[in-house]
Amino acid sequence: MSGHSRWSQIKRKKGKADVQRGKLFSKILREITVAAKHGGGDPKGNLRLKAAVESAKAANMPADNIKRAVQKGTGELPGEQYEEITYEGYGPGGVAVLVRVLTDNKNRTGPEIRHIFEKQSGRMGTSNCVAWMFDRRGVIQVDGEKSKEDEVLEQALEAGATDVRTVEKVFEITTAPDEMESVRQSLEAKGLPVLEAQASMVPQSTVRVEGKDAAAVLRLIEALEDQDDVQAVYSNYDIPDEVFDAISAA
Repeated sequence: MSGHSRWSQIKRKKGKADVQRGKLFSKILREITVAAKHGGGDPKGNLRLKAAVESAKAANMPADNIKRAVQKGTGELPGEQYEEITYEGYGPGGVAVLVRVLTDNKNRTGPEIRHIFEKQSGRMGTSNCVAWMFDRRGVIQVDGEKSKEDEVLEQALEAGATDVRTVEKVFEITTAPDEMESVRQSLEAKGLPVLEAQASMVPQSTVRVEGKDAAAVLRLIEALEDQDDVQAVYSNYDIPDEVFDAISAA
């Protein structure tokens, strides 16, 4: 997870992560709509919706957009019907890849995901071919430039977190899925600057990749993330820091 988080941060710095503001908004709005559909329109009783709304606010999305997306999910307004699907496969070097999508046309999305895998030297697999390698966890990111490591570690573990690690200038805190929100609230109550909190799929173990395989894995991940229906991509790659640095400098 830490490697994937680092690559996401590198892309943000280079302006490659959801370059088009409209694409980012579209992904978040889909998540809000689906979360409201399955869990109701009140963020207080729907943690998935709460996380999606927080992401929208962090992206400076207008409140009216958020409200309409919730109303589409609850049926108060007409809207598209999205299906949630997870595609699985393998990337260069044998790394496992999970792709979570929200689509209104799986007959279009499935072939597009398969094409991306094949074009980027990977292959799409069958259901549960790699999903068993991942565990669902809550992941909270705290600004490392505005907080001290000892304080974050102490407060996170006291609040119920299971792990704390440093990724670039961010502290990445792992929790059980159903404890993420309570840990987040505890950290914020202590004045720690939480950047993001979301449910994620964390690999049980990692696969080390270097050289051409490392660059190819990152191209695959980026191509998948750029597909309009893709909400999140998870992988178990482990790329050494010096290789990350070389790729990000290219």
